[in-house]
Amino acid sequence: MSGKRDYFNVKVSKEEVVAASLPLQEHWLPQSNLDLLIPPVDVGVFFCYKKKPSSDIHTFGSLVGVLKKALAETLVSYYAFAGEMVQNVAGEPELLCNNRGVDFIQAFADVELQELNLYNPDETLDGKLLPIKKQGVLAVQASELKCGGLILGCKFDHRVADAYSANMFFESWAEMACAKPISTVPSFRRSLLCPRRPGGYDSSVTDMYLPLSKSPTPPHDLMAGYVMPMPSATGKNGDWIVYMHLLKEQIEAIETYGSNVFEPITIGHFLY
Repeated sequence: MSGKRDYFNVKVSKEEVVAASLPLQEHWLPQSNLDLLIPPVDVGVFFCYKKKPSSDIHTFGSLVGVLKKALAETLVSYYAFAGEMVQNVAGEPELLCNNRGVDFIQAFADVELQELNLYNPDETLDGKLLPIKKQGVLAVQASELKCGGLILGCKFDHRVADAYSANMFFESWAEMACAKPISTVPSFRRSLLCPRRPGGYDSSVTDMYLPLSKSPTPPHDLMAGYVMPMPSATGKNGDWIVYMHLLKEQIEAIETYGSNVFEPITIGHFLY
C-alpha cells in the first residue's frame, strides 16, 4: 500500500513492572471448566493516539507517567491482571493473585502514525508495537512515534480475560487516567463458576426397589424384574399399589402363583 511502511525500527528505552498501588493478600483463583479447555493464548490489542497541536506541555514521559499511575490504581480492583498463571498440584492452570505486577515497556518507533500499515497488524505491529508477554497475565508497551503520536499496545492471557472483561479493564484504566472513579467494579467470585456437585440419592431409595427374584411367589428360574411398592392413593385398608417392570412370562407367573397376594386394579397389562 502506497505510503505505508511494514518495516521500521523500534528502540526500547525502559522496562519495568507496575504493581497494584495497594497491597493484596496472596490467594488462588481456580479456573472454570470452560477456561480449562482454552489453550494458553495471548490476545493483543492496541490504541492509537495522535498528538494534539496544543499538547506541547504533555510530553511522552508525562503521558507515560499518567498511564503507569492509573494502571497501578486500576490493578487494585482488577488484581487478577497483576497475577500470574501457574500449575497446581493436579497439573491444571490456576491464577495466583500475588500482585506480581504488569510488565510495562517504553519505546520509540521511527515511523509516523499515518505510515503504519494497520490493515495487517499481525505482520507490522506484533512484536514491535505490541509487546511479547513473557510472564504474568498482562504486558503493556507505550511507544512514541516520530510524529509525536503514541501507540499503546497490550497483550493479555485469554484464559484470564475474554474480550468483554478485558474491555472492562481498559475502560476502568482510562477512567483512572482521567481522574474519574471506576464505573464498573469487577467480580472474581469463583463460586459462581464452580461446577455443580455430582447428583446423588439417599440410600432409602434403594429399599423402594425390590428384586422380583426375592419374592417367594414367582418361580426363581424366571428372569428377575423389579417392583416398586407405593402406598395406595386411596388409603383404604392400608393397601399398597405395586408398580412393576416385568416380562410377559413374569406377569403370567404372577397371575398363576400370586393371585392370593396381588389384586389387579386394571384389566389390561401395560407392556413396554
